[in-house]
Amino acid sequence: MVEGWEWDDTLFLGSAPYYQRGRLPYAPGLPDVLAETLMLDGRGRLIDVGCGPGTLALSLAHLFSEVVGVDPDSGMIAEAERRADEAGVPGTSRWLRARAEELPAGLGTFTVATFGQSFHWMDRDVVASTVKDMLRNGGALVHISDLKTEIRTVEGLPHPAVPYSAVTSLTSQYLGAARRAGRGVLLHGTPGDEAAVLTRAGFAGPRRHVVPGGQALERTCDDVAAWVFSLSSSAPHLFGERRDAFEADLDRLLRDVSPSGRFSANYPENEGELRVPSRSTSCTSHTGAAA
Repeated sequence: MVEGWEWDDTLFLGSAPYYQRGRLPYAPGLPDVLAETLMLDGRGRLIDVGCGPGTLALSLAHLFSEVVGVDPDSGMIAEAERRADEAGVPGTSRWLRARAEELPAGLGTFTVATFGQSFHWMDRDVVASTVKDMLRNGGALVHISDLKTEIRTVEGLPHPAVPYSAVTSLTSQYLGAARRAGRGVLLHGTPGDEAAVLTRAGFAGPRRHVVPGGQALERTCDDVAAWVFSLSSSAPHLFGERRDAFEADLDRLLRDVSPSGRFSANYPENEGELRVPSRSTSCTSHTGAAA
């Protein structure tokens, strides 16, 4: 866990309705890369740990006979259920409100476990060890993240870039310089070095796969506001009675940069790190096999 900070159930309170709209999507080729690498064929079971509103799990649902999403936030689970209904996969998806530390929670075994930029919020040693035991022989854990070293510009695109630095500065004026996280603050950010954690838990690897991004996106002022409210550090409840004032200031800031209210952006480049329990010999061994 993060030193000096404890998880509480307000971490993403009120963020769920904004998450899907506010966050940049995964690189379009991510499902195809995972399908090819893991030899997925529509069978097997997926567990997405820290699933949020089901963004990753639903994009992969066609590759499995069943997907299970686990998240401690009730709003995220409700949003995932709603989106699963819209996508026509309610019968092959299951959404459980629970902390990752409460696994295995009677969920059985899985062929693939995914963590989509969620692992850092957990007691990582405990969760990694538990998930390893929940994987079937030949199963794999996939940790997915944005490549932070990627530098993209909007040169040649029709609108200016989102002024992220100015937005962050405005947010700090309302919430303070320390990074808020639920009822506490993160003085030193979230932990890294997932590789050491997963090695301690008994995973071999990783095999790294980069999914190219860079495709053009268009964002609106409402999209940027949704991005702010999708973050744990600026979840809606943190603003209290000053939320309306913040939204008005944010809209003015954005329209000063782009009077049309439109911004250009790029799809991120994603990295998937595939790891297998040390007892396994290959992360493509029978991964797509049915139970």
